[in-house]
Amino acid sequence: MPTFTDLQGADVHLTYGPNDFQIEARHVLVIARWKNRWVLTKHRVRGIEFPGGKVEENETLEEAAIREMYEETGATLKNIQYVAEYVVHTKTPFCKVVFTGEVVALDEEAERYETDGVVLLTTEQFITCEHLSFHMKDSGMEQLMEWVRQYEERYNY
Repeated sequence: MPTFTDLQGADVHLTYGPNDFQIEARHVLVIARWKNRWVLTKHRVRGIEFPGGKVEENETLEEAAIREMYEETGATLKNIQYVAEYVVHTKTPFCKVVFTGEVVALDEEAERYETDGVVLLTTEQFITCEHLSFHMKDSGMEQLMEWVRQYEERYNY
């Protein structure tokens, strides 16, 4: 199980198997691309990051991922696929499930919640971006992005 320390000093455990942790996942993250560019959002405080957030009451993890993707970027996601999950060991540890999927439409005029909208970056632009959230700068994110890239190749997204 890959383990790393995030840029705020918290230990993070990553697994590619569902339900490997004793903490119920109540957060989601979506890593996907649209026309060979990563679909990100500009969080008003943290900077540029992949969309995600908390699961609402009576909502599945998959439903939360689809909703968060649209609310934060205007992207419509289908063929949603589980990628991994990770636990961040803060004072109150939490578990987040990572999904990918096929972006089939992008409404750049959609109303945004908690963000300044969609940011589309090529891998090269992502690597050199100076405005990434601290969440985006650790080895775990690199591993997850590579998994998604290989998945897309396999399924021709």
